[in-house]
Amino acid sequence: MLPWLFIKSTLLKAVILPTVLFFCSLIALAQTKITLSGSVKNQNQQALIGANLSFLSSTHSFATSTDSVGQYQLTLPADFYSIEVHYVGFVSQYTNATFSRKDSLNFILKKQNSFLNEVIILTSPKKAIGILSGNKLTFSPASLKAVPSLMGVTDINKILQLTPGVQNSGDANGYLYIRGSDPGHNLMLYANAPIYGMAHLLGVFPFYNGDHIQEVHLDKSNTNPQNGGRLSATVAVLPTKKLPTVFSVKGNLGFLASQATIALPISKTTGLYLSGRKTYIDQLATPLLAPPKQNNKSDIKDLKYHFGDSNVTFIAALAPKHKLTVDAFVSGDVLKITDPDLALHASLKWNNTLISSSSQCQITPNTVLTNTLYFSQYQNNLELEQATVQMNIKSYVTDLGFSSAITYWVNHIPFESGLQYANQQLQPQKITVNNLTTGSIRPQEVHNKANSVSFYTSMKPQLIKNLTAELGLRLNYYSADHRKTTYLHAEPRVLLNYKTPQNNALFASYTRKNQYLNLITTSSVGVPTDFWVASTEGVPAQFSDEFSVGYNQKIKSQWEWSLSSFYRTMNNLIEYPYGVTQFNEITTFKNDVLVGKGTAYGLETMLKKDAGKFKGWLSYTLSWANRQLDPLNNGQSYYAKYDRRHNLAVVATYDLNSKWDFGITQIFSSGNRFTTPTSWYFINNNPVKEYGKYNNAQMPNYLRTDWSVNYYFIKTASKESALNFSVYNTFNIQNPIYTVLNVVVDPDKQKIDVQPERKTLYTILPSISWRFQF
Repeated sequence: MLPWLFIKSTLLKAVILPTVLFFCSLIALAQTKITLSGSVKNQNQQALIGANLSFLSSTHSFATSTDSVGQYQLTLPADFYSIEVHYVGFVSQYTNATFSRKDSLNFILKKQNSFLNEVIILTSPKKAIGILSGNKLTFSPASLKAVPSLMGVTDINKILQLTPGVQNSGDANGYLYIRGSDPGHNLMLYANAPIYGMAHLLGVFPFYNGDHIQEVHLDKSNTNPQNGGRLSATVAVLPTKKLPTVFSVKGNLGFLASQATIALPISKTTGLYLSGRKTYIDQLATPLLAPPKQNNKSDIKDLKYHFGDSNVTFIAALAPKHKLTVDAFVSGDVLKITDPDLALHASLKWNNTLISSSSQCQITPNTVLTNTLYFSQYQNNLELEQATVQMNIKSYVTDLGFSSAITYWVNHIPFESGLQYANQQLQPQKITVNNLTTGSIRPQEVHNKANSVSFYTSMKPQLIKNLTAELGLRLNYYSADHRKTTYLHAEPRVLLNYKTPQNNALFASYTRKNQYLNLITTSSVGVPTDFWVASTEGVPAQFSDEFSVGYNQKIKSQWEWSLSSFYRTMNNLIEYPYGVTQFNEITTFKNDVLVGKGTAYGLETMLKKDAGKFKGWLSYTLSWANRQLDPLNNGQSYYAKYDRRHNLAVVATYDLNSKWDFGITQIFSSGNRFTTPTSWYFINNNPVKEYGKYNNAQMPNYLRTDWSVNYYFIKTASKESALNFSVYNTFNIQNPIYTVLNVVVDPDKQKIDVQPERKTLYTILPSISWRFQF
């Protein structure tokens, strides 16, 4: 009877769903152990989220991490322990202690770099990227300044593409392709709010201002039930949350773009961060990038492009245990193309608007309540005029949502539960066509309205010695079109971690995920005419199951190695074979959507070095991505267009001295897939093409080398002045973005000559910039 009474008491206190009853039976032995709790903070008394703690005795080994307010709690046998506390970008702390009863232990970590009289003293190894068990990693953009990037500013998406499991998207594409999924399958979060426009044009410019970002977290398997609504990974970008104490300015002045971030203390308990970026590539760089007349491989004619964005973060410490943050992100892009040879005038505009307000309150030492209210909108507008035809295409998605989460402990076990609500309104594409000679076509507008409510709960028990678990459940209720379409789905999440006495780790995970908003891509390059559509009649909800196992190993004190594999099945995948929505009166969007299934599987590995003058990492991914849609390829399975068999990235940085550092990246990946005709013939004297298998051709392998040099005039804890020299695609490799078939028919119409022409948009891109902080 005792184990049953223990489980029943635990459930009553936790107020969790009956479906997780069996989880609690695994921790009955915890009553015989002592409870240790505490916090991990920095020198400014700010909580360090996700800090890793390990406890090692002569017979036992335990590990845990801090929660969303920097606190931890675990149960362990009474014994003498050697303790290590680690957090990316901070000096690891080591101590010894004996525990014989319930106790608390707090830690204050120092930044990794200490400065004295302008001389840099490295006090501990600097980890650029932290590998976490369970297909997770984290990094701080400020710690990756030496990694080559255009304009000398850290590009978060480009950094992610240098890690295993995240494919290089190639040139002219800023999307993230993670573990064989579509780009719309990733949950992109900024300040805990979803963001739907994910790239500036061509993927050249960083989408986020790295100076405004504190940390980036990637969860490739999405094992945390707090994150849902997507089939693949979660990329969480967290703006800075440090309350500014002194006025400071930092930024970058470059040839292609400039940016600045201002830290402004308002009072002792409030502060503000303001960031802005602006490019002037059309005024200065376009004439240099325009190809000579004899180069027909480039599509640049009369092209003008510019973007600007701004970030705002307001922080208020309302009370010692209550913090309010308000984040805003606004971006706008404009692209204009004029080609007199084709009588073409085109204008494409797209923008993002996001506001997120979060309140965090510590109710008790072990209970924290966080409430977030957000608004996110993405829209694009294409205006096209050619000869006598004028076309206007508009689309947008708006998302208004609220979430409430609480972290707490029950019988020495950490729990987290939450409720999320979102209201979405979408216009997939509104197309207006005006023919100056015959009139206009104005189809009926398509609007989607959807609502979703989700409840989730998770727990992190220690099952047996050295074996911990992260067990979660997420429930989704979705409705659209005035409840004509409804879904109720349960998503179990399981992650098992086994840590060896040598501080190595084995893990295995399973996740079920559902997706109700779908990104329809209309191009293989990064032109933002893609649009979002809600799951309604004829557009079913997607779902996936993913299994993953992996191993992390520390090699001495400087090296770390990870290896993982995954297998994912995906159902109700959405494919739209038309570039834009058809605008005749017969067809409808839901009748044109193709629905199918897919699989993705692969092997990922990463070897990195975190200490010494020479640092860096090597990542390699071997993967497959397959699709099967009945109307395509005669119903047979085929490779997805972003199936890239091999992805290899090598990153190396070298600190010569306090004045110079160098960086280089080498990228190799297999080419994208596409469909090309296999034969040509004549019907009624007209050439007709015949296709073979879908995605039957492949672009050439992608190869690129980047390097950068930083020279520091000043480098202290609060001041910096440095020149950055960077070269993108150093060896000027021609990496085509798509292929055009030039068809030449002889005058007698007896012979067809087809010549494939590979189009490149840009090759070598040098840049120079000045980075400053004062």
